[in-house]
Amino acid sequence: MIGRLNHVGVATPSIAESVALYRDVLGATRITETKAMPEQGVYVCFVDLPNSQIELIEPLGEDSPLVGFLKANPRGGQHHICFEVEDIIAARDDMRAKGATVLGTGEPRIGAHGTPVIFVHPKNMGGVLVELMETPKEAHS
Repeated sequence: MIGRLNHVGVATPSIAESVALYRDVLGATRITETKAMPEQGVYVCFVDLPNSQIELIEPLGEDSPLVGFLKANPRGGQHHICFEVEDIIAARDDMRAKGATVLGTGEPRIGAHGTPVIFVHPKNMGGVLVELMETPKEAHS
């Protein structure tokens, strides 16, 4: 069921400062523009790597789901990992059948890549928040 690692989500109090780190210290050259995702309560930006991406996520307002994470981790840090799946509904149903908790309403929502996503509770995933994302229609390079 699990597909390729699509990205690692990194929460940050400042995308601009994180972009500088990935660009100036680590040498990243392909970084997307930051965009607001009000329905998710975050700003997002992607650092493109040869084999995956880093998703930088910053709170968009005090109601953002990242606010609590950043209170516990003021400098930010790894927030989640995202794996691709062929069929998000089948993946959700499989997770539930195996006793895993799908967060939120359980209904997929559209993620930063424009494809349906769900999140699976860390208590069921070895302490890691896991995002499952329907594989984007365009082919990977």
